[in-house]
Amino acid sequence: MTLFSLIVALLIEQMRPLPVRQVVLDPLRRFSCVFVDRFNDGRARNGTIAWWLLMLLAVLGGGLVFVLLWLIHPALAFAFNVAVLYLTMGFRQESHYFTDIHLALRMEEPARARILLGEWRGGQYPEASSSEVARLAIEKALVAAHRNVFGVVFWFIVLPGPTGAIFYRLARFLAEEWGQRRDAEFGEFGRFARKAFEVIDWLPARLTAASFSVVGDFEDAVFCWRTQAMLWGERASGILIAAGAGALGVRLGMPVHESGEIVERPEMGVGAEADADYMQSTVGLVWRALVLCLLMLALVVIAGWVGR
Repeated sequence: MTLFSLIVALLIEQMRPLPVRQVVLDPLRRFSCVFVDRFNDGRARNGTIAWWLLMLLAVLGGGLVFVLLWLIHPALAFAFNVAVLYLTMGFRQESHYFTDIHLALRMEEPARARILLGEWRGGQYPEASSSEVARLAIEKALVAAHRNVFGVVFWFIVLPGPTGAIFYRLARFLAEEWGQRRDAEFGEFGRFARKAFEVIDWLPARLTAASFSVVGDFEDAVFCWRTQAMLWGERASGILIAAGAGALGVRLGMPVHESGEIVERPEMGVGAEADADYMQSTVGLVWRALVLCLLMLALVVIAGWVGR
């Protein structure tokens, strides 16, 4: 059921992309605000309690619904799996930005590409060169592919029913919604959410980087992973970007013009300057990595059937 649920959810998402902000993020944000209002006193301890309560409520609730539907009929449980995956996983959640930036660079419209990049990443890039735009877009795409697809797939396989997908997606949401806040009023409430997601994402991020390495230039990917990833500010993103850049044979990172200043960043990867062609190669790399993961899962399923 796990493999077929993933395939069906991916096919549906490709045919009919989900407006994730309206359908998923806004309801989650309203729901999480209830916990913030009730528990936030600026201390990390209450943030830990709120995180656990919210996670247990969502994960155990999803698991209970799955079990009840399974008892009624397995087809209903399968449909619930697909529905949860459709809500929590998908290439198309952010890929429209990447596609539009790629098209703008192809059409030699760098000004439009900079505007789209700013909408996607949240900064301003009026002085960024076409190579900088391509670099930043590829970096964002590699990390987004992991967090929108590969991370969800890993935990969906590990935990029973749809609980893994719910667990990972909600942990990521709380890390972004609570963990990234630094205002004095919010205090240390989001510290545990940030640290918890780092632990939850530790193994999936490395497996995704390994997948990039296998389906790309393996030697360069492993070299960049081992020698460059630790230089990046956020370790998991550094591993994904370094391995992806090495697998593609492109140079990422490096200083960029952002919000009116030059932001110093370490060099990641080896090879040529990033451009629109490498953006197309990034799409191929991500899809090959996903196919590899599905093939590995299929082999496990087949081995289980044969061993019975």
